[in-house]
Amino acid sequence: MVVLAASIVSKSGKVLVSRQFVDMSRIRIEGLLAAFPKLVGTGKQHTYVETENVRYVYHPIEALYLLLVTNKQSNILEDLDTLRLLSKLVPEYSLSMDEEGICKTAFDLIFAFDEVISLGHKENVTVAQVKQYCEMESHEEKLHKLVLQSKINETKDVMKRKASEIDKSKIEKNRGDKGGFMSLQSMGSGKIDNGLGDMGISSGGGGGFGSSSGFGLGADVESFSSKPKGRPPSSATAPPKGLGMQLGKSQRTNQFLESLKAEGEVIVEDVQPSVGPSKSAAPPPTDPVTLSVEEKLNVSLKRDGGVSNFDLQGTLSLQILNQEDAHIQVQIETGGNPGILFKTHPNMNKELFSNENILGLKDPNRPFPTGQGSEAGVGLLKWRMQSTDESMVPLTINCWPSVSGNETYVSIEYEASSMFDLRNVVISVPLPALREAPSVRQIDGEWRFDSRNSVLEWSIVLIDNSNRSGSMEFVVPPADSSVFFPISVRFSAATTFSDLKVVNILPLRGGAPPKYAQRTQLIAENYQVV
Repeated sequence: MVVLAASIVSKSGKVLVSRQFVDMSRIRIEGLLAAFPKLVGTGKQHTYVETENVRYVYHPIEALYLLLVTNKQSNILEDLDTLRLLSKLVPEYSLSMDEEGICKTAFDLIFAFDEVISLGHKENVTVAQVKQYCEMESHEEKLHKLVLQSKINETKDVMKRKASEIDKSKIEKNRGDKGGFMSLQSMGSGKIDNGLGDMGISSGGGGGFGSSSGFGLGADVESFSSKPKGRPPSSATAPPKGLGMQLGKSQRTNQFLESLKAEGEVIVEDVQPSVGPSKSAAPPPTDPVTLSVEEKLNVSLKRDGGVSNFDLQGTLSLQILNQEDAHIQVQIETGGNPGILFKTHPNMNKELFSNENILGLKDPNRPFPTGQGSEAGVGLLKWRMQSTDESMVPLTINCWPSVSGNETYVSIEYEASSMFDLRNVVISVPLPALREAPSVRQIDGEWRFDSRNSVLEWSIVLIDNSNRSGSMEFVVPPADSSVFFPISVRFSAATTFSDLKVVNILPLRGGAPPKYAQRTQLIAENYQVV
């Protein structure tokens, strides 16, 4: 008996796994396996087919065939026995009897076939023996691993003991430095007290010499004793506590942070507080007068269409650098949106604003506050708008999840209103827990997968007339449609709903009006599709 090859093929003739046990060219084995589906008949009881040169002995396994290709001189009873043993081994290594399951465990099946058949002849083995041989368990290997692990644990214990000894020595050293300083302080104060007693000088001070001497000594004592006790002077160069272990700690921390970054987590580095302004903050104003218009948008859209909540809040703030420019009035104009309700600051002249759209203080002789920094601005006007009209929404999101087989296809599209040009748009879609990033099939823009929070972020730098609509499609494992909500959106725009503009600055004390600048921004504070 000589087994030429053991193979697993689909009923359509596709070869999934094939192991040859004699010298045979690839063209010949491919020809033999390609001819097999044409020879298999339907409705026949026997499971072998003979040709002029070879014999096919096969066993159906669901939608597959387990196939032995032998020569015609082999013993068919032994061939059937070999086929039965192989049919028991295949389910042991492949969890699913389909093409995907067989291909995933192809090498394990080939190793198992080699243990059953050697040089074309069947070995006298059982299923349990084949599994044991393939696992290749070794008592010596286990013993070597145990010894190696014990050495590692012993090294860790020695490292911990050394670290604790170093910490103890540093603590004792600090105690010694503290004791020496305290004795020096007590000795100095004792000498001063003795000197005062010998000279007969009281703390109140009497004559010229006594009062002056007493004041000088008291100042020295106060300045000396005001230093923190138990801490060396600023000129000392003793190393700070814990400096010896700082290098290793920072390395472990950096490794941990690097691993988080590799998983997609955004890491914010700790920085020391500085006196200067932050880089991420808005640049400080350079013009004498700066007026800032800011609108914050809170929107909740329904996933099936419609607006659940639309709330817009806006503010107009004034910042003046110099005191000589503080006696002014601000003339503005609005876009005439009837849904916006304006409300002035209590110190503003409401009649002047309602009649002439001029913002000025009730007391014309009172100047506006001045100063620099992000907190120096003063609010002049605020407004609010609420609506349920979907046409007022600057950006709508449609999400269409659909399950097909073992995958979920998710199509997301956006449509932007022509009222605004949106900048730095980020659409965050929650995903089910995934080990790997989703397969993005099509996207208008860029995408990033945050594995730590299981969120897919779709980024568009600018949405203008060239891309008022866009779409993205990705594939994930089967999941319920509610997993992909709520969808969060972030963006900003240089125009606002109120279309508020500063027309002129009116000086109250004559002269040329000061130079001014206007900053306008619309931001999505809380924008979701639920």
